[in-house]
Amino acid sequence: MRTLFCLLLCFTGFTSLLAQLPKTQVYVFDLAVQDTTVTFTNPQYLTAFNKLGYNNQPHWQDRNQLLLSVQLPEMEQPDVFSFDLTAKTKLRMTRTLSGEYSPKALGDGRRFSAVRQEFSGQDTILRLWEFPTNLSNNGRPVFKYINGIGYYEWLNSQQLALFLVGTPNTLAMASADSDSPRTLATNTGRCFRRLPNGNLAYVSKETPSWTIVEQNLYRLASPPRVITSCIEGSEDFAVLSDGSYLMAGGSKIYRFDPIRSPKWTEVVDLRFYGIRNITRMEANGFGKLAIVAD
Repeated sequence: MRTLFCLLLCFTGFTSLLAQLPKTQVYVFDLAVQDTTVTFTNPQYLTAFNKLGYNNQPHWQDRNQLLLSVQLPEMEQPDVFSFDLTAKTKLRMTRTLSGEYSPKALGDGRRFSAVRQEFSGQDTILRLWEFPTNLSNNGRPVFKYINGIGYYEWLNSQQLALFLVGTPNTLAMASADSDSPRTLATNTGRCFRRLPNGNLAYVSKETPSWTIVEQNLYRLASPPRVITSCIEGSEDFAVLSDGSYLMAGGSKIYRFDPIRSPKWTEVVDLRFYGIRNITRMEANGFGKLAIVAD
């Protein structure tokens, strides 16, 4: 697995962003939810080995294994690393001249995927690839022609939601056995999640006040339903197994429960741990939450 897209696109702003990756850190907390109470315990600083580097885009392989996109100071581009929280070990899953972002486990855990970034002259090529977890081969592209994939979410073993970089950015739905994406929305945020009820939640930026909306994937002709407004300045959210949402602002994490407490309520302030600016969050459904902060 030492090599890890098909239309060419040049995204000047996007490549500039990726070329200047922020120094970010990843923390893991045990998370307990009981009605309106959320408790954070057992903090783990996962990326102490790379304090001056880039550690981002966490995704759970299972309840105790976490995938990250990691760039050490000496690396040209990020690679995918896997962290075993039980054994307290890490494994470098890719080692390429290109950059791998947004790693995600898929299917029965025998495969994982990542957005691979390559450069062709002044152009940036972004494709989605999948690889065997046992690193037995170099993997393959998920799509033959679809390119410009900034972020994605597996909806099942074949269907995906795709964030396609453009002007404006587009949220689309596609099948891995087809190269014909269907547009769901434009001007959306980078974070979108499959909900426990099977629908898709994403951030709409169509108005100055960003909102989280819910799209019924079985009734695509129906308009999305507004769930709530976003925490000011934030577009990243996590969805817990009970259907409630977490979103951060600075060092604080807020919860929105559509049933029990339909308003954002502060549940924790992580300044005590030196965590100041939380961005991405990823819950594993088994009582753990990964947090990205700078």
